[in-house]
Amino acid sequence: MKEIRLGIIGIGNVGSNHAENIKEGKCPDFEITAIADTNPERLEWSKNQGYDDNITYFTDYYELLDSGLVDACLIAVPHYNHTALAIECLKRSIHVMLEKPAGVYTKQVKEMNGVASEHPEAVFGIMFNQRTNCVYRKLRELVKSGKYGEIRRTNWIITNCYRPQAYYNSGRWRATWAGEGGGVLLNQCSHQLDLWQWICGMPIKIQAYLHYGKWHDIEAEDDVTAYVEYENGATGVFITSTGDACGTNRFEIQMDKAKLLVENDAITVWEYETTEQEFSKHNTESFSCPKYTVYSPKTDGENSQHIGVMNAFADKILRGGELVADGREGINGLAISNAMHLSSFLGKAITLPIDDELYYSELQKRIATSRVKKNKSVFVDT
Repeated sequence: MKEIRLGIIGIGNVGSNHAENIKEGKCPDFEITAIADTNPERLEWSKNQGYDDNITYFTDYYELLDSGLVDACLIAVPHYNHTALAIECLKRSIHVMLEKPAGVYTKQVKEMNGVASEHPEAVFGIMFNQRTNCVYRKLRELVKSGKYGEIRRTNWIITNCYRPQAYYNSGRWRATWAGEGGGVLLNQCSHQLDLWQWICGMPIKIQAYLHYGKWHDIEAEDDVTAYVEYENGATGVFITSTGDACGTNRFEIQMDKAKLLVENDAITVWEYETTEQEFSKHNTESFSCPKYTVYSPKTDGENSQHIGVMNAFADKILRGGELVADGREGINGLAISNAMHLSSFLGKAITLPIDDELYYSELQKRIATSRVKKNKSVFVDT
């Protein structure tokens, strides 16, 4: 195989960005051979973008999958369809790159992961493009190195994902229980929840406070404060909102022998001369603290984002390389998101792993009363 024949399922904002990258030669191992979208107007639009003269267009996703025209598919449709389409690709031994999130609820994602394990011949990746960011890769390296001991506390305030009402009005499915399955946690913070667990590990207990439609005319959450506990006794706080016009992105990890901070696209480390435990044990002064050195660790400077994820996907298919993120890893951040929702729904702390059936049942209650938007979808360059 010299070039991978790629089908794009969903040619909306995200799918068209991937198509543009391929058209511009940024992902040279791919040739777009098929595009599917249930919106005929969007298909007509895509025909005029100069992607490739040999593309076949479909209004039925499954006709594309059965066409024999593709080796791999990029799935970029609304969230509820992610798992079903990925499963159908995998069953046909079609390689899959799944846009985030992995799905809406862990019950369906576990089914998808099971099918993926039954079809190892099909490469299965997920679009966790923030894992390509050199800052977060370096942060993970520092945390996992053991140099600074164990994590004691994590704090992430991620409120620079502001969205005006026009954003929610741009799609009938956005921030509805029936169309999207959630709000800021499922959409904007999928990346941060993945990075949080990728760097710090999975929590074992979550208590969350969610506000639904606090800042916007939506039915899902747009403001979240969550407290978590880890197996080693560490604690954490995660705060997010789409209602802060001038928001913040600050990720701090307190460890035994250092404080690590990511803010303004840079890492700062406060490295203690000794661990806090040793200092406190031997120190005799009431108001002293450990001596420390502040430095900014060097990174490799690479931050390839979506292009990097797609090129790694191609490398895995063609040459046995490494994915940026295996598709099965998508369940981790989703489990945290589901636990936060379930904690809010029930008004109590939730232990992980969550009760998949209970979460599914609670979600169905909200889907049953979900509002149907009448506005027409709006497409923009993201």
